[in-house]
Amino acid sequence: MRWFGFGFNAFQQIQTQNNPEYSGLDAEERLSSPTELKGHVNRDGRCFEFSQIRASWSRRASLHSDDAGCVCVAGFVNDSCRGVIKQSRGCRDVFISESHLTLAFLDRVECWDLQSSDETPSWTMGIDTQSKSSAVNLPLVPGGYIASKPPFFHSLSPHMQAKSLALGGEHVILLTATGAVYTWGQGSHGQLGHGGLLPEEEPRTVEALWGMKMSSVSAGGWHSVCISDAGDLYVWGWNESGQLGLPSQRLRKTSEKKTDQQEGELSQNSSTHQEEVFISIQAFPALFDVTPLCEVKTVSCGSRHTAAVTTSGDLYTWGWGEYGQLGHQSFSSSDEPQRVEFFRAQQLHVVGVVCGPWNTFAAVANEEGLAPEYPTKPLNKHGE
Repeated sequence: MRWFGFGFNAFQQIQTQNNPEYSGLDAEERLSSPTELKGHVNRDGRCFEFSQIRASWSRRASLHSDDAGCVCVAGFVNDSCRGVIKQSRGCRDVFISESHLTLAFLDRVECWDLQSSDETPSWTMGIDTQSKSSAVNLPLVPGGYIASKPPFFHSLSPHMQAKSLALGGEHVILLTATGAVYTWGQGSHGQLGHGGLLPEEEPRTVEALWGMKMSSVSAGGWHSVCISDAGDLYVWGWNESGQLGLPSQRLRKTSEKKTDQQEGELSQNSSTHQEEVFISIQAFPALFDVTPLCEVKTVSCGSRHTAAVTTSGDLYTWGWGEYGQLGHQSFSSSDEPQRVEFFRAQQLHVVGVVCGPWNTFAAVANEEGLAPEYPTKPLNKHGE
């Protein structure tokens, strides 16, 4: 599997060396076009591809696809942590924050301080390999989940039957085995989906989604998304940068201002725009069509942008794009989903996406042709 990255690159967490195609400050800090990540080459000259990517603001952790498993770290870290982490041999899953690297093994979970040169983890937890609930899907672990900073372990009731969990900037979203969604934490931007802006100290079910089985969840800085079993996308929370794909007043005003400056006169449509309905906070989950012609397969949230892969193998992005994290070969933001044309132009089939706060990483299947231009949902007997 090949991986491409774009967006914030000030610490070389995407592109580890200067590319002659780029020049100036933008070449170092911002990548607006997908750039292929290079796998680690071992002493024997064998190159291992990455099976998984996790990203924080200034760092990227890549899990190698070889049988033994090991983790490579790029970005803002000290010399002892840069490159392949020797203590990660046999690692099965990885999670990275601005302060710590979490490694999951078959029998234990370890948290390593990225600013320390110690050769022992700052925290470790054993896993009962005989237990049926011993599966690890970081940051979810048996009995609870791992936070991005101490105290690392937070317990969860076994009655919740947690399937996956995502950490936002100030909130948590959890998916149960039955497809129910729970959220808790700060709710000042509507990111909890309960209809208000109040915090929740304990997990609370998102009642607006009750009765609809969800298959995956993701959390951004202050917004949340989930996908139903039917491939429908639901969004809620902050929409200041269009990260929900809903009309953003800030983006529209910025666009009008640029148009006015270019034309040297006031926009003729200003009165029309004032009558539009803008959404800064969506406190309840809203059904959102990325494209009406195919379903959403997987989704990921950055701090203020969102990326989704469709069943057609296309990648769509929207929201804040000032570091090129939308991948449209520009540094513009958008409150409407746009397909990343790079992958279709290269006849590449996108199979997964992972967002860092200010960047995006897309997984592409090796030697797999692109799906038809517009694969549709099953037709009814009338061909509709």
